[in-house]
Amino acid sequence: MKTRHIRINDEIARVTANLIRSELSDPRIGTIVSVTKTETTTDLKNCKIWVSILGEQQQQDETMEALSKAAGFIRRRIAEIINLRQTPEIKFIFDDSIEHGIRMRKLIESVNT
Repeated sequence: MKTRHIRINDEIARVTANLIRSELSDPRIGTIVSVTKTETTTDLKNCKIWVSILGEQQQQDETMEALSKAAGFIRRRIAEIINLRQTPEIKFIFDDSIEHGIRMRKLIESVNT
């Protein structure tokens, strides 16, 4: 992957995380939402954004629904903040890696004690 493409992915992830934290006022969005990975196509037409949401299954589902509905707003704000020729369409994908890591750490700690 080219360095420019990596920088674009990193910048989209940073901006998206800030927008979720500071500009989205949907009450369905959980308090602990982390952008874990961003992947744009080389033509910058599409972007997958993986998010980790800590909480119960219902809260995770509601947060994913709210993020999907806010994708247009987030795309528009990314276009205003990042100077790209074309702003990609955004698709949010649930990532349970952080939650899985926490579960594994608890299991390891329970075995060690």
